[in-house]
Amino acid sequence: MPSKSAWIRLPRHVIVGEDALARAPAAIADLQLTGDPTFVTSPTPRSLVADPLATELAEAADVDPQVIEIERATATTIEEVIDAAAGAEYLIGVGGGSPIDVAKLASERLDVGFVSVPTTASHDGIASGRASIPDGDTRHSVAADPPLAVIADTGVIADAPWELTTAGCADIISNYTAVRDWRLAHRLRDVEYSEYAAALSEMTAEMLVENADAIRPELEDAAWIVVKALVSSGVAMSIADSSRPASGAEHLISHQLDRIAPGRAFHGHQVGVAAIVTAYLQTGEDGDWQRIRDALDHLDAPTTVDDLGISETEFVDAATTAHEIRTRYTVLGDGITARAVRRAGAVTGVL
Repeated sequence: MPSKSAWIRLPRHVIVGEDALARAPAAIADLQLTGDPTFVTSPTPRSLVADPLATELAEAADVDPQVIEIERATATTIEEVIDAAAGAEYLIGVGGGSPIDVAKLASERLDVGFVSVPTTASHDGIASGRASIPDGDTRHSVAADPPLAVIADTGVIADAPWELTTAGCADIISNYTAVRDWRLAHRLRDVEYSEYAAALSEMTAEMLVENADAIRPELEDAAWIVVKALVSSGVAMSIADSSRPASGAEHLISHQLDRIAPGRAFHGHQVGVAAIVTAYLQTGEDGDWQRIRDALDHLDAPTTVDDLGISETEFVDAATTAHEIRTRYTVLGDGITARAVRRAGAVTGVL
């Protein structure tokens, strides 16, 4: 019988809730992280969280923190942070997807610890062992060490722009279609599959669909629900050692939209709309595409290409060429026709 082994790397501390930032110095001390940290952040999170936290750490642990402010996550930015953070004992990513992914990748290259401090609930990378990096005019997911700790203050996150939260919700809800594609790839292409990771990923999607009516702007209880789902989704990816539990055809379509119509919509919103069409392609007219669409609608997230600010032609082009993005097998197979995309879009109301 073949032997099996796995090395699952997960955050050691996950602190979520009201005034979670007040517990950051103690959490970092408990991790036995010593020496000077480097913060990676962006302009708004810097003034709200990074600078005050750096001051607090300096006083509590007698360290001299460095704060690096970035605008965007690019290959050049990552290299600049690596150079600037040389000698740091650990990195702290503060903000949305860009600072956290840049800090995660830089810490991997520098072989130092990383602490995740999200200020928005816009993505499931806050706790995962994956990072999204630029690749020309699109992005792709790469493996990286997960954060040693996640410190998510629901008061800060509840005050973040609502559209960032709805983007995070849409990204999580798309786990439904991602897991179905993963099972399909397992059956047809013998792709390695984890029942545990798949079940956890689906549970996070169900958590948001079941609570869609309760997730409203400026509510800490809503931020609590969304952050827990984002953390669970990240853990599912760490268990699988793959982005498969949270990335299928819907993500391929979104990545292609980044090439065809860059900068029009948030990644999570693109993924949500693509998930509606993907669900129809997977399960037909009587499948759960309507449930996905209804949940997105309750959350004020986009459900049509018009909502995304893209044209029907751009979406059809993205869906018919998305299989070219990477070799990952999904319901798109080796490509689907424009007629099939238009039919799915017409039935679901996406187009």
